[in-house]
Amino acid sequence: MKKSLALIVPCYNEQEVLPLFYEETGKVLQKLSAGFQTELVFVNDGSADNTLNVLKQFAEKDPSVKYISFSRNFGKESAMLAGMEYAVHADYVGIIDADLQHSPDLITEMLYYVDQEGYDVAAAKREDRAGEAKLKSALSEGFYKVINRVSDTKISDSAQDFRIMKRKVVEAVLAMPERIRFSKGIFSWVGFNVKWIAHENRERAAGETKWSIRKLFRYAFDGILSFTDSPLRLSFLFSAIGAFLTLFCLVYALVRTIIGEYNALIPVILAAVFGVGAVILFVLGVFGEYLARIYTEAKGRPQYVVSETNTRS
Repeated sequence: MKKSLALIVPCYNEQEVLPLFYEETGKVLQKLSAGFQTELVFVNDGSADNTLNVLKQFAEKDPSVKYISFSRNFGKESAMLAGMEYAVHADYVGIIDADLQHSPDLITEMLYYVDQEGYDVAAAKREDRAGEAKLKSALSEGFYKVINRVSDTKISDSAQDFRIMKRKVVEAVLAMPERIRFSKGIFSWVGFNVKWIAHENRERAAGETKWSIRKLFRYAFDGILSFTDSPLRLSFLFSAIGAFLTLFCLVYALVRTIIGEYNALIPVILAAVFGVGAVILFVLGVFGEYLARIYTEAKGRPQYVVSETNTRS
């Protein structure tokens, strides 16, 4: 009996690139059909364009194409989760972006490592950032340095969601119930034997990127707060520094007052008050972010809502 591979493809406003993706990926999967039963699981993340209709057209002519369409945009993390929850029957589960920046040609190599070489995961990481905006590259590199410094969960530099996993790895990922998900951290946290495959960065084949600087900041912030409590400890450090500076300012003002410079007292005290206030606001902000995550988890809302699908689950 053939082993099965389910390839999850998150989609958000990808109508322009989907035909190109389907054609290029289909050629790769066709070569694998002799040894594997394959299917493409497209997850339409509330697209506002014609993405869903394009997916339906694929499904009408190709029974191996499945689609899951959300009622609105829930984000890529929810799309990947939905795909993994659907693919409970597959021996191997892959994740790949629809924009063709993830080269489908790597699928064959990835599958070889997990099927023949004993690896639990075969994952891609970029060996360069050619074609990417310099600011975005700098922010990405800075993020990995920060999170690897403050978190016990180490994430490989330039790690991508593009990967193929064995069934036991997918089950371990799905066993993590948090609703504010950061998959790169989750993939690293569950461990297992990973084969990293370096590849050159490809430009998007069509359409526009959905990742703005603001979204990247939010994503990075979620990742840091999800996998470390260092900001909570940092708040104590800032509090100690603020207390020390306040004491220094008061002593300084007192000395200047004693030697006759009476006007020094008021501005220094005001500076100390503003400084302490800033530290307090920072500490409250950090606690507020963690409290907001507790609130989100406590509500227990579903991570996505399916509007329509042709899957059997």
